[in-house]
Amino acid sequence: MESSALLTVVLAGVFLWISAIHAVTNDNGELLCTCENNKGTCENGTCRGDYCFYTWVHGREEWGCFTKVNSREQCSTSFERFYVYCCLGEKCNRFATPPPNIRGPTTAPPAPPRPEVVWVTVSLLLLFLICGVSGLVLYLRFRRGTCRPKDAEDHDVAMLKVPSGDDPTYGEIFDEFCTSGSGTGLPYLVQRTMARQISLAECVGKGRYGEVWRGTWMGESVAVKIFSSRDEQSWFRETEIYNTVQLRHDNILGFIASDMTSKNSSTQLWLVTHFHELGSLYDFLQYSSLEPESCLRMCLSVACGLVHLHTEIVSSQEKPAIAHRDLKSRNILVKRNGQCCIADLGLAVIHSQSHDYLDVGNNPRVGTKRYMAPEVLDETIRVDIFESYKQTDIWALGLVFWEISRRTIVNGIVEEYRPPFFDVVPSDPSFEEMKKVVCVDQQKPSLHNRLHSHPILTAIVKLMKECWYQNPSARLTALRVRKTLSKLDHDDFSIEKLKQDV
Repeated sequence: MESSALLTVVLAGVFLWISAIHAVTNDNGELLCTCENNKGTCENGTCRGDYCFYTWVHGREEWGCFTKVNSREQCSTSFERFYVYCCLGEKCNRFATPPPNIRGPTTAPPAPPRPEVVWVTVSLLLLFLICGVSGLVLYLRFRRGTCRPKDAEDHDVAMLKVPSGDDPTYGEIFDEFCTSGSGTGLPYLVQRTMARQISLAECVGKGRYGEVWRGTWMGESVAVKIFSSRDEQSWFRETEIYNTVQLRHDNILGFIASDMTSKNSSTQLWLVTHFHELGSLYDFLQYSSLEPESCLRMCLSVACGLVHLHTEIVSSQEKPAIAHRDLKSRNILVKRNGQCCIADLGLAVIHSQSHDYLDVGNNPRVGTKRYMAPEVLDETIRVDIFESYKQTDIWALGLVFWEISRRTIVNGIVEEYRPPFFDVVPSDPSFEEMKKVVCVDQQKPSLHNRLHSHPILTAIVKLMKECWYQNPSARLTALRVRKTLSKLDHDDFSIEKLKQDV
């Protein structure tokens, strides 16, 4: 009996060995690839596809497989901070490693071992596994005859909690990879497959950069900003800045992923972010009016977002200072809680004082003429000094406050929405028209008398005027604006005391 049992075990082992070898390939000709750290596609450490890949992203390694449909975009993508390697061959990505000069020009990874070497290694491993299993079975059969438990209580039963089969929600996945303060979105290889996972539902906006769509991903709404191919530089710049560490903030638009896909033989560039159904501040002010307290909270939230952008954080995960350069109501989104978040970082400027560098980018766009500061219009701005760019943001911040205050009800009066300088320039002003109004005539947006009859609005008007000084260095900083508004918003700060201060 013992010998027949052993023979049965050995035959079963040989059968498993042959089955394992046969399982390496299938009838469809798909490759068997090593698969690790790639959630949702791995099964027992492998996956099947037309190409095997390996990626290295900020020290995080992933192995997996692509299909022919998306292999061209995935394998041809190259970024300075990311390394992607694709190959053809059974488990050819198994031994792939990042090149030594990963932050410089990428080089090909070491060639994978020859197929015959892999087969010999696999065969030996399976043989050892069969021998081990056979020995274990014989040992357990022998031990079972001599060592039986005296009572059922002698068993050590381990109760394992089996997770439910429900798919994880978008929030769970995003929280796992995008903890507060991280600044980056989902892992890079997840980002590079987002276009296949999102279903576009409706177009919610159009602009010179392209379109914005509401899409669904894992049952929840996301915003998909689709750039036209001619605006690739803005897409690349915005992707680069959104991947800045510690950029995540309640008042900065939440970044999820960046991807490229093909449609009708043309390349589409996607930027996937949180979706805010109230739309941009520009859209919101068209149909909504505010109470003074709501106006204050909205202005404060914009100031908080700008402070976070402008601030350089020196720590183990450093965040450079960032100037927006195109701040306006169309580039600010309204959240459900009445606060705002700043979006559209395609023209941003990056500066690190600790590392002594200023990255202006090479995007030919210069911003929106209606919101340009005097020094930009008359071309006297010091383009080699980062503070100059922050000061242009402050000028635009004052104009955004003016737009919000117009739609604030004071003494039962509220004005219709109008863009800044609506009464002195046409709907699409030229550079020269804006230069004459702002630089030559030195005009400022008109302020309704009702704003001076409420203490909160009076304080905000005072801040606006200090954001509009012709001399850039005389303007307030974003931090000073935020501190002043925070003082107004403090729960213990009474309206009576505010009236006395004003």
